Amino acid sequence: MAKHNMQLLQELSLKNGPLCVGLDTDPSYIPENILAQFDSPAQAVLAYNKAIIDRVAKDESACCFKVQIAYYEAMGLEGMKVFAETLKAVRKTGLVAISDIKRGDIGATSDAYAKAHFKGDFETDIITVNPYMGFDTLVPFSKWAAPDLGGKGAFVLLCTSNPGMVDIEHQKLADGSVLLEKVGNELARIGEEYKQFYPDQTCGVIGAVVGATQEKDARYLRDKYKDMFFLIPGYGAQGGEARIAATLLDHAGGTVNSSRGILCAWKKDEKIADKAAAGTLTMDDIADAAARASLFAKEDLLKAKASL
Repeated sequence: MAKHNMQLLQELSLKNGPLCVGLDTDPSYIPENILAQFDSPAQAVLAYNKAIIDRVAKDESACCFKVQIAYYEAMGLEGMKVFAETLKAVRKTGLVAISDIKRGDIGATSDAYAKAHFKGDFETDIITVNPYMGFDTLVPFSKWAAPDLGGKGAFVLLCTSNPGMVDIEHQKLADGSVLLEKVGNELARIGEEYKQFYPDQTCGVIGAVVGATQEKDARYLRDKYKDMFFLIPGYGAQGGEARIAATLLDHAGGTVNSSRGILCAWKKDEKIADKAAAGTLTMDDIADAAARASLFAKEDLLKAKASL
């Protein structure tokens, strides 16, 4: 039977653990002495990304990588080439590539966005989508979940990890519910619609972004949307705790993103502290630190999940 990409991600999360490594790689995260070895900051970012991807895939410490497009756009045309090469490197390992692009527009514009990221130079497995221009904005993306279009997936913003999420997502509606529930119900409906193509699915084709920083929402949303796979940001540098993330990993499960905690792990790694102080770090050193941080995060999340 055909499988959609969210189903594949769910299966990988059970096999490798729930960690998602965020490749929000800013050149400033790389030591100056290493940056100086490359023709451009963008090339240093690509080398660092590939080193981390290879280590994490070999260690089976994560199920996917999330590549945040803004960091690559900020590096111009060369940065977008690095974005494309990073996605190719992820997909080559057999792990899932999530492109964090947060698109959300209407009609032909969304069709173009979907085509840009589900095929061609920037092809990815799953994208992030903003639904707040209306549910018609989801259709150009969700239709790519069909088997004949590759079973592509989308994570839709539901309950995000930033403090300002209360300004919109928690707004009360006339029936007493809050806006994010209206979004969640629509995502659940789409999941039901696509069961006709994937009768054996154990999660929906569309997932939801639910932050690990929103403790009061975690158990409620996890129990309300039992068949929905979650992308869980906020763990680590943003202050989200493993026990909150573990709650969100219940039922259909999810993947927990950590970006700076892994990308900048070399700054706190005692094993290479002397070399960091001396300015003699190598690319292997910082990739090793990232790999250790990835394994630690995996173990931290699995321990928290087991304690529920």
